[in-house]
Amino acid sequence: MLRLGIDIDGTITAQDTFVPYLNRSFHLSITLDDMTDYDLTKLLNITAEEFWEWMNVHEAAIYKEAKPADFAKQALDGLKEEHRLIYITARRDHLADVTLDWFTSRDIHYDHVELVGGHHKVEAVKKHGIDLFFEDHHGNATMIAKEAGIPVILFDSPYNQLPTDSNIIRVNDWLEAVSWINQNKHSIQRVKS
Repeated sequence: MLRLGIDIDGTITAQDTFVPYLNRSFHLSITLDDMTDYDLTKLLNITAEEFWEWMNVHEAAIYKEAKPADFAKQALDGLKEEHRLIYITARRDHLADVTLDWFTSRDIHYDHVELVGGHHKVEAVKKHGIDLFFEDHHGNATMIAKEAGIPVILFDSPYNQLPTDSNIIRVNDWLEAVSWINQNKHSIQRVKS
């Protein structure tokens, strides 16, 4: 049994979740392909302070309505039979109820959900003894792979195209992720045990 650490936004939720909200609020017509940097302030031509003011207004609604990524529920339903699913997200504490309600309303299994309130997830990864992490943020993936010394599955996106380390496995979707786990789970357990 592996302890799987799983990011939420852009990993189990659709990567274009924010697009309609951004288009409506900022009078744009962007698509996911236009989001070539995780930092949306550049695309929106606003300050970080303005962005977080916008997030404070819209964040709960966005997370409540987020659609699961393609094949995510199917994959997670299969993975829960053999592994522990521990979600570690950058979401802030005040979003705990919205987050747990989202899992419940979509019947997506979790063993634990931890909201770390920022992008430094390594401490939570180590605390929970995570064997393999799933992420969409390039910086987080790199930090976890290096500092926790575990493999990270990175879900490909226009905003995470920087080169990756050998401990980062780039996949297109959850079907590829599960295939990689099934091929490598025994070597991961041997390394970690």
